[in-house]
Amino acid sequence: MEAAVAAFFDVDYTVLSVSSGRQWVRYLRRNGRITWRLWGMFLWLALRYYLGLLEFPRASAKLTAMIAGADEQAFREETRRWFEEWVRPYIAPGAVERIVWHRAQGHQIALVSAATEYVVRPLAETLGIPDYLCTRLEVVDGRLTGRVVEPPCYGPGKVYWVERYAAERGIDLARSYFYSDSYTDRYLLLRVGYPIAVNPDPRLRRLARQRGWPIERFY
Repeated sequence: MEAAVAAFFDVDYTVLSVSSGRQWVRYLRRNGRITWRLWGMFLWLALRYYLGLLEFPRASAKLTAMIAGADEQAFREETRRWFEEWVRPYIAPGAVERIVWHRAQGHQIALVSAATEYVVRPLAETLGIPDYLCTRLEVVDGRLTGRVVEPPCYGPGKVYWVERYAAERGIDLARSYFYSDSYTDRYLLLRVGYPIAVNPDPRLRRLARQRGWPIERFY
């Protein structure tokens, strides 16, 4: 039996035209639940991410610590409402068209994101995508601990989760696709047979040109 082909899609600035993390912080600020100090910290982390200087484990630890002890079910319900108002309107039309195309080819489709399931899961459900790989938050006795399940789905961590997913489902990564906007995803882009740079940041644009990868825009 021939191995399956998959199409993997990053989320922020690829399937979405915005950063879901930034939308969450804006939501908190709008509702008076974030201090100016925390807002400044987020902007600093966003700048370091853009410059490729972000230490993701340390940054995610700072952000997830903000919700340590929260009731997971209540948090899930709140983020579902937030998704509908603050995220769903920013689904990129080009991404939807490409997902439809891959589905017509019989390819397996999965979202792959450093974001948590509280945005990735509702996005996958909205798009009719059954599978998603993302950063998981630890839950103990129904409460968020503020810790991330290792490894986070970021950088080399994306390769780990995608290889595990591919092994479980008989997917040939050499014949599969990955769409991303970020240079931090170069590890997975180099792992698949068909890497596509979508709305790429400057460093990914340079890498894509060097490698001869397609460069596309979804919005």
